This record gives sequence, C-alpha cells and structure tokens, in this order.
Amino acid sequence: MAHSIASIAAAIGAPFEGDGGLMIEGAAEPASASALHLALATNPKYAEGLKLGHARAALLWPGADWRDLGLTAAIFAPRGRLAMAGLTQALDNGPSIAPGVHPMTAVDPSAVIGEGAAIGPFVSIGAGARIGPGARIASHVSIGARAVIGADALILEGVKIGHDVQIGDRVNLLPGCVIGSDGFSFVTPDVSGVEEIRATLGIRGEIRHQQWHRIHSLGAVVLGDDVEVGANTCIDRGTIRSTSIGNRTKIDNLTHIAHNVSVGEDCLICGMVGLAGSVKVGNRVVLAGQVGVGDNLFVGDDVIAGAASKLMTNTPAGRVVLGYPAIKMDTQIALQKAMRRLPRLSTRLAALEARLGAAPEAEE
Repeated sequence: MAHSIASIAAAIGAPFEGDGGLMIEGAAEPASASALHLALATNPKYAEGLKLGHARAALLWPGADWRDLGLTAAIFAPRGRLAMAGLTQALDNGPSIAPGVHPMTAVDPSAVIGEGAAIGPFVSIGAGARIGPGARIASHVSIGARAVIGADALILEGVKIGHDVQIGDRVNLLPGCVIGSDGFSFVTPDVSGVEEIRATLGIRGEIRHQQWHRIHSLGAVVLGDDVEVGANTCIDRGTIRSTSIGNRTKIDNLTHIAHNVSVGEDCLICGMVGLAGSVKVGNRVVLAGQVGVGDNLFVGDDVIAGAASKLMTNTPAGRVVLGYPAIKMDTQIALQKAMRRLPRLSTRLAALEARLGAAPEAEE
C-alpha cells in the first residue's frame, strides 16, 4: 500500500519539506532503500548511507539539508524513536484476518461476537464469552468460558485465554502467550522445610517427609486497556482475587507473572522477567531482562531495575537498582569496581607483608 509523504507526516505529527505528494510503499535503512522507500536517517551518522541507496525521501534529523542529500522530500523528526513509533504504526497493515467468523471456528451458541470482529480458523470460543467490536483473533486461539475481550483487541496465533479472564480494549496478545493459567500454589499438612528455613534463615531441624497439596486458583486475570503481552509469556490467575495488569503496560516475551500479582499502569517488563506470587508493582516501573522479584514484595512507582537484578526486599519509589541482591545502582557499580581492584590490591598487600617481614632481619 502506497502512502504520500504529506499523509505520513500528518500521521506522525512531524513537519515535512519538498514534494508532499511523493508516494512511498515502505521504509528501509538508508543504504538499502529504493526509490519507493522512506529512508530512516534520524541521525547525521546515517547521512553516508543515503548516498549508497536510492531513496527519494527520508526521515531526517532536524536541520538536515535534504536538498544537499539529493532528496525530493523529507520528514523531520525531533525525537527519532518516537517518530519511528508513529511511522511503523502507519505502515503496519497487521495480520490478514478475514472479517466475520471463519467456518472452521467453534463458537459456543451463548457467546457474543461484537460488530466488525474478525475471527480466523481453528479458534475455540467458550460458553458465555464476549468478543468486543472490531476485535481480531488469529488462528488456533482458545478463549475460555465467560472470558471478555475488549474492543479492537488483537489476539495472535496460538494464544490461550482461560475462563473468566477480562481483557481490555486495544490489547495486543502475541503468539503463544497464556493468560489465566493456574497459579503455582501448594501447601503441606505440617510445616514444610521451605516455611522452616524462611523463619530461621537457613537453620533446619528434623527433615521430615512432606506431601504437597494444590491450592486451587479461584480468581482470574484482568488486563487493562492498551496492554501488550509478548510471545510465550504466562500470566497466572489469582488464588481468590484476580491477577491484574494496569492500563498501557507492556510485557515482553518469555515472562512469567505469578498468581495474585498486581502490576500498575505504564510499566515496561522485559523478556524473561519473573514476578513471584503476590508481588505488587507500582506505576511506570521498568524491569529489564531477566529481573526476578521475590514473592510478596512491593516495588514502588518509577523504580528502574537493571538487567538480571534480583529484588529480594521491598524497593521504594523512584529507586534505581542493580545486582544480586539488588541494591542502589551507584552502590553496585562502586562495589563492582572495588571487586575488580581486589587482585591488584592482594598483590600489593603480599608485597607489603613481605617487606615488613624482611625489615627486622635487615636491622640485625
């Protein structure tokens, strides 16, 4: 599908110069762009690439001399990545799902399908489920009984949505994610070894036989509006109350969110993060890749946790943390620098001890 420079500029709210009627069919890196591409050169370091490609139009940094770069038109992006967000949205046609319900899909008679919904083949929709208007559901999706899907949601291939799950408007669920799996919650008839060492901080008494009994998950999962959940991520249902994810929060691939967790609004949770049971996360929190948060902990608003950090205590609002266990980032960096100096300091200490040890002999 072709788009004019003027229409793209309007869609991303950016100014343009030159031939606004010039049509492009996609975006490309400068060196590989053809005459039908909008070259992405939001930084002066990409200018050389424009000379290698054949683009007639480009997304440029403010103040760039587009004529000197040999272009016919240019769009200017004060904040390049933000412009990229708008541009990619404007150019993304999304998956091709035919309007209506595919004949090879199983819809319970009591389910309600909203106006304009598009549902692909091999989808299963349970009793009493409600699909919002304009929702798009790709093939091999399973939607449990009484689940609610909001308007304009996009649910991609192989997603599994459990019974009673509630999903907001414009939610984007990537392939293979599971929303509403059972929580991992078990108990022993007597005090277990795990309970014992939590109370004693590692001191064990008599080691006894123990047998685990499941605590069933009676709650569900609630996703707010504009939430995104990555591929093969699992969000467990709550034990009594529902696990909840706030509006506009984005969750990456291969993430696990356990039972009873509450995540606030506008959070960014990156790949392979693990949130243990009953964790409470505030608003605008960023958890980088492989961050782990221990059960029943609180992570305050605006916390940023660096990659692979392990949060083992409550983290106050606004704190930036790093490491295992996670501590303030500046302290962690200072510790790492000190650790790298240890071999050199050890060598210097050994030399100093040798000198001090030899001194009395020299006096004799």
